[in-house]
Amino acid sequence: MWRRSRADVELAAIEAVYREQFASFVRLATAITGDEQLALDAVHDGFVRAVRHRSTLRARASAPGWVCRIVLNEARKRRAAEARYVLTELVDEGKAANGHREAGAATTALALLPERQRLVLFLRYYADLDYAGIAEALGIARGTVSATLHAARANLKTKLKEVNA
Repeated sequence: MWRRSRADVELAAIEAVYREQFASFVRLATAITGDEQLALDAVHDGFVRAVRHRSTLRARASAPGWVCRIVLNEARKRRAAEARYVLTELVDEGKAANGHREAGAATTALALLPERQRLVLFLRYYADLDYAGIAEALGIARGTVSATLHAARANLKTKLKEVNA
């Protein structure tokens, strides 16, 4: 009987994440970069990097969080390189990057959150990762995910009241 090599198992795990979470990763990367095309590039390059470095994947079960961390890093690189996601523009001008629509109160409130809180919210609600996946993606403890998510929700509620006042 034919046995699958470790490399084949790693590649299959990455492929499964691609098939199941591609759209979630694009939404996450779009939220980070502020631009859908940059997000698509980030997700693509993230999966390319994951395939190239698949030997560093420790366990198949951690593949979603591991790939998500790579995609997050790619999205952050694009945000920095393209200067597309400037928080002060969202707050001061109240317009999206293309200048055609006004940013809503939720967008402004999200922009005002600390980066870790914003990322935890995105990973939970855009990428639909569980606490373990978020912990893997951000390199933090699972308990920290829970505490950060709680703080982010409370902080977001406060910021929304401030923005709407």
